[in-house]
Amino acid sequence: MVGRGRSWPDHVRIINQSKGTVVAVRAAVARSAWDRGRGLMFRKSLDPGTGLVIDPCGSIHSMWMRFPIDVLYISRDDAVVRADTAMPPWRIGPLFAGGRLVIELPEGTIATSQTEFGDRLVYEPAR
Repeated sequence: MVGRGRSWPDHVRIINQSKGTVVAVRAAVARSAWDRGRGLMFRKSLDPGTGLVIDPCGSIHSMWMRFPIDVLYISRDDAVVRADTAMPPWRIGPLFAGGRLVIELPEGTIATSQTEFGDRLVYEPAR
């Protein structure tokens, strides 16, 4: 497992441990200030099975984005504290002061992976 103060690989596989489902097969990890600030801006799409883990992060925006995204807000103990589906472009998400990270995913991923409030996630290096 990765995260929790340890170094992250460039890409991770995200598993919903509570449901036994895969949230992302290959999600990029944004750790630098530049990568976290840029996020998914200016991209044309986000392929199924991919995503972006922003660590640390307590809030996001979807300015300059061209497509809706699903968003998971994750606590310090890797629990989902909020799940927003189909966040449209040009929005500002809520602030979670106690949040650890945010995961941006293709629209429909939350429903497909059956992820909901309280679920625990684990992260593995992606292949």
